[in-house]
Amino acid sequence: MTAIEDRPEATGKVGDWTLRKEDARLITGQTRWTDNITLPGMLHAAVLRSPMAHARISRLDTSHALEQPGVVAAFTGADLEGEYGALPCAWPVTADMVNPAHMALAVEEVKYVGDAVAVVVARTSYQAADALEFVDVEYEPLDPVVDMLAAVEDGATKVHSDTDSNVSFLWPFEAGDVDAAFDGAHTVVSRRFVNQRLIPGAIEPRSVVVDPASASGEVTVYSATQVPHILRLMLALTLSIPEQKVRVIAPDVGGGFGSKLNVYAEEVAMTAIARRLGKPLKWTASRSEDIQATIHGRDQIQDIAIAADADGRIRGLKVDLLADMGAYLQLVTPGVPILGAFMFPSIYKMDAYHFACRGVFTTKTPTDAYRGAGRPEATFAIERIIDELAAELGMEPMELRKRNWIAHEEFPFDTIAGLTYDSGNYEAATEKAMELFGYDELREEQRQRRESGDPVQLGIGISTFTEMCGLAPSRVLGSLSYGAGGWEAATVRMLPTGKVEVVTGTSPHGQGHVTAWSQIAADTLGVPFDDVDVLHGDTKIAPMGLDTYGSRSLVVGGIALKRACDKVVQKAKVFAAHMLEASEDDLEFADGAYSVKGDPEKSTTIQDIALAVFAGHDYPEGVELDLTANMVFDPENFSFPHGTHLAAMEVDTETGRVTIRKYVCVDDIGNVVNPMIVEGQVHGGLAQGIAQAMWEGVEFDDAGNLLTGTFIDYTLPSAADMPSFVTDRTTTPATSNDLGVKGVGEAGTIASTPAIVNGAIDAVRHLGINELRMPLVPRTVWNALQAAKGEG
Repeated sequence: MTAIEDRPEATGKVGDWTLRKEDARLITGQTRWTDNITLPGMLHAAVLRSPMAHARISRLDTSHALEQPGVVAAFTGADLEGEYGALPCAWPVTADMVNPAHMALAVEEVKYVGDAVAVVVARTSYQAADALEFVDVEYEPLDPVVDMLAAVEDGATKVHSDTDSNVSFLWPFEAGDVDAAFDGAHTVVSRRFVNQRLIPGAIEPRSVVVDPASASGEVTVYSATQVPHILRLMLALTLSIPEQKVRVIAPDVGGGFGSKLNVYAEEVAMTAIARRLGKPLKWTASRSEDIQATIHGRDQIQDIAIAADADGRIRGLKVDLLADMGAYLQLVTPGVPILGAFMFPSIYKMDAYHFACRGVFTTKTPTDAYRGAGRPEATFAIERIIDELAAELGMEPMELRKRNWIAHEEFPFDTIAGLTYDSGNYEAATEKAMELFGYDELREEQRQRRESGDPVQLGIGISTFTEMCGLAPSRVLGSLSYGAGGWEAATVRMLPTGKVEVVTGTSPHGQGHVTAWSQIAADTLGVPFDDVDVLHGDTKIAPMGLDTYGSRSLVVGGIALKRACDKVVQKAKVFAAHMLEASEDDLEFADGAYSVKGDPEKSTTIQDIALAVFAGHDYPEGVELDLTANMVFDPENFSFPHGTHLAAMEVDTETGRVTIRKYVCVDDIGNVVNPMIVEGQVHGGLAQGIAQAMWEGVEFDDAGNLLTGTFIDYTLPSAADMPSFVTDRTTTPATSNDLGVKGVGEAGTIASTPAIVNGAIDAVRHLGINELRMPLVPRTVWNALQAAKGEG
């Protein structure tokens, strides 16, 4: 990892390397995870899950389980019928999208290994788990549907027997004259890429505690969720509970990466059961259970074609996707590949673009948003096909990119996919990255190794990317049939002692919001960093919000906070003018103090004003005695971070082993609130993107059994597996928000995967290899090498 030296002294203001407020508590055992919560009289639940990918439930009997020590109750789907509706899918991407009912507990059929079948409730979690063995279930096996290509063939076994096929939807998009772009092209390159299925690996497994109050009808749900506000709304709708009676609290949440951006069966079922029993109830997933029944990510088959002139100018792009939905549509499952639809053209200019995506049901764990959600898949495909086009044209791949990307003087730029990129400078980021990388020297070393027949060949992988983040513009989301808006809310309260409480609708789970939000408030209000507290993650304390996902927190929630602080400054100015016996027009505000222009000795601080407002002894007529400010911010556009990532990859042609020699990334994320937090986000993102390229991949057998159901079988890398990263930044501020920020949470994940794969292929392309499937484990690479020799 990169060593950080000579850090400047932190002042707590925007732009400083301020230490995270959260960390002292997180690293000293003072956290409050959901599973740590113990309530008086609390019961524990365990979930019986299907061992079969597709089967009819012919018999289900809980009577023996009820006889076991400590067992209080047991429930099947039939027992709870009528107490809740189907789990929600908030993104009907087409009017005719097929969305079969997804009940919290299966009733007649199971659709994937891990589908919930029954719940046992006992005095302890161990008693509940032990009693699961005494639930009698008989299954009538049905044919599994594991392979996506087979699933869309005529006559394929249907996952849902009451549907016409396994296709949930077809989402098309087309711009420009695609036929003309391809018919007249000098070169057309077509490839099929597989973006494999991944398992999100949050440190904290999912957990739910439900505390019902039967007398009032209220219910409090503690959940390890990224989306307490969305969960509250969906629980109210799904369980027909008046929304004001539902309180959702997201305590400390140990990571999510999108996997906790959902409404899960266990959250609905536990709420229904706790209300039925009138007792607090806890359920916590085991690690294996979490891997099996939490959403998976990615899983696309990408058919892509690119057309270009002889000089390399891109004329058109065609993309046809099959996206594996798994057995059911979760909260935003169908929207994930649609987000990617806007990013396949990436930073490149072209005349025409075709995109079509079919969402496909299989008898596997449902997929949904996973770090980047559609954008990593798109970036992988476009950066791979650009390298293939360069090879076909005999051009240096970086030169081909430069020939086609949007020049910095062309911003704002309307892309062929219909987005307006507000700012960027791809030339500057690339120039810095190539310099840090030693691009020319490594190309020369590559040439020498090829000439000498070195058994370890060197390749250079390139990824020049952009992404759309800050998922917000509510009107745009509405045009895409998303079931909610994208605004965000903030409240700022000046306390009588001059301290500040910030209430935010974002819901952090490791990002560092408390620190960054404190910096924004401290900087804007001119108060000490340590005088700011940030409240979040509780729908009673922060009733307005749309939570945290899609790198939206800073560019939407942070701007709401900035504007709420600005409101406080304006409200306080009225009191300052009264206290200083001056006109508001004659006051200036700096570093937390109002002073009279030309007479700096005549001043008062915002803290003094807060106390005066609290006392209310002397204030202007007709003015409300309150400095609290609320703000809801809904941006007009997404933000568009970009960057250039370069990977020097070594491939041992005798063993197939792939190693990272050097990795350089230069990201442009606009202005930065806290460089240390940015470094952490970039490093973590790189690790996840590189892991997809190098190690991770879900495997099922032909019967639909998950073969990678533990971290022994599924290679989640540790820090020791990562190389040292060389990171840097260029800055072109966003023009779409007050702070000029763009978002950084997903950049590393989006950019790094194609850089690694392009580098590995570049190392062995001269041996006749132009495709390596992820993950790049030695067996895969060795087999490709042997096939290229004609020995496969």
